[in-house]
Order: sequence, then C-alpha cells, then structure tokens
Amino acid sequence: MGASDDSGNPGGEVVDHAGTNEGISRNSRGGQRRREPVTATNVKLQPTVAALQRITGAAISKDGTTIGYRQLGRGPGVVILHGAMESSQSHMQLAEALADTYTVYLPDRRGRGLSGPYGSGYGVWEDVDDMDALLRKTGAHYVFGVSSGAIIWLQAALTLPTIHKAAIFEPPLMKSGPATRAWLTRFDREIAEGRIAAAMITGMKGAQMGPPLLNLMPRWLLERMTTMMLASEEKKASRDDVTMRMLAPTLHYDFQLVIEMEGALENFRAVRADILLLGGSKSPAYLKASVDALERVLPRVRRVEFPGLGHEASGNSDRGGKPERVAHQLRGFFG
Repeated sequence: MGASDDSGNPGGEVVDHAGTNEGISRNSRGGQRRREPVTATNVKLQPTVAALQRITGAAISKDGTTIGYRQLGRGPGVVILHGAMESSQSHMQLAEALADTYTVYLPDRRGRGLSGPYGSGYGVWEDVDDMDALLRKTGAHYVFGVSSGAIIWLQAALTLPTIHKAAIFEPPLMKSGPATRAWLTRFDREIAEGRIAAAMITGMKGAQMGPPLLNLMPRWLLERMTTMMLASEEKKASRDDVTMRMLAPTLHYDFQLVIEMEGALENFRAVRADILLLGGSKSPAYLKASVDALERVLPRVRRVEFPGLGHEASGNSDRGGKPERVAHQLRGFFG
C-alpha cells in the first residue's frame, strides 16, 4: 500500500482507509470528504546554515520546574513534543526539515535532558502547565505531538487559546483496564530493582510496541539482547545524548498518563483549534482505533494516513522515521 513510496517524495502518498491513492481530507462533523491532489515534490529541502543554527533555552513552569528546549530555524513558532522513551533530540531531523519555514522548539519533557524532574503528584495538568509556560515564552501558536505528547497537546488545547493549530500523531487514548495497571506494577518493580532491560521489555509489551520477535523470543533472551543494546548505545553516546537507560524510568509517567486519560475522549468535542490527525498504516490496531475515535469527536479536523509507515514515522531516520514525509504534511497544515 505504498511502502515503495520512499523514492524521495517527502510527503508520500496520502490514503484513506479504503486504500485509494489520492489525498483525502475528512470533516468529522458531516462525514464529507474532499479529494486533494498530492503536491509533494521529489526535491528534499536543504535548510540554510543560518536556519540550522541551534540554541537552547528554558521556560519556568507553574511549580517552578525548568522546562528546557532546543531551538532552530526562523519563522512562525512550532513546538514539537516527543512521546515515550524519547527526548528533544528524537525529532531533530523533523525540525531540520521545517527550519527554513518555521522556528522550531523541541522541549524535553520532565525527567530527561534539559528539563527538571516530575512532581510527586504527577497528572496531565502538570504537562499542560509546562507547555503553557513554553508557549508563553516562545510565542508559538502551532504544535505537533507524538503519542503521549499528542495526548498532552489535546488536553492543552481545551484550555490554552494560544494553540491555534495542533498536529496530533497517534495518541494512545484507549481503555487501559487492569492489564495496563498490571504492566505498570511490574514495570515499577523492575525499575526499583535496577533491572532496566527487564523493565524496558515489560514496557514494550505493555504498549504493544517493538518488533514481532518481541512476542516470539523467550524473555531471558530478550533481556540479554536488550542489555547488550544498552551497553552499546552508552559507549557511542555523546555528553548531551539522553540514552535509553536514562529514559527508561520516565516510561512510568507515560503509562500513568494513559491510565488517567481513559474515558476522556468525549471531552475533546470542546477543542476549538484546527487539528490535523496523523497516523501510519503499519501502526498497531489500538492506535488506529484511537485516531478513528478522535476523528469522530473533534469539530475541526482533517486526517492523513502514511502508507507503509508506523508509529515511529515522525522520528529520526536511525529510529525508522521518515521525517521529510511528515514535514511535508505539517507545512501544508500550518501554512
């Protein structure tokens, strides 16, 4: 269904769920569709040296916590908020692809990189306060969020009029239930015991992420392979890199966020910002179901699906992403 579309077309094909190769714009209120031509070119944009100059900055959240960010580019402000097991550096190539047109801000969510720790009474409103501080500091009105980062922007869009347009990539809005809580309990125990590799495997299984082999190989072998991967990554890491070992404990808060937001779907009928829903054809079924449900409730929404891509689509290419294709859709949406 278009997996061969990695020939240099930065936008890729845009398809509806029936499989047509034409771009589809959907309006969730009337169910009407408007066909749009796919206008991506075969020329990858190369930002100028000035646009790629990177600086760091920080905003101070409501509780006094520092929320650090990386900044590059020039033009209207766009804030890219990463998902679980990621940091501000995870979408650097996407930021570079947008840098000729926008000033791009890449914050570190709490517990990693340039930002301070999570609070003892964590809830989604702590994340919203963090993003409110960042939007006030930067003056940005456009936002893009991935996975749990997308959930945060949806919640923020309910109360922050500074958000004019929000691009949302596969937020895991799902019925968590006892199974998710059981995964979280096991994950927390393994982190407390210092068994980082074991906790990461528990997290991937709980989130239904990772390669198919994850459910075929014995757990002891997965733990051994993950331990080797962590050691290899740490040897190659530079001083500013946020490694998987560093990120592992933060996954607790992503699980907690998903549990907290269970049943919140209907609240998003009140979102007044323009929304672009994004997803990949190869993503897990529960993420597609989440996007389907959001499309039905959001009042000002358009949806795009990337053929041949999965949940990692917006990330750096070394993690399986195709950031140029995502950037093409973001440019068309933000204008």
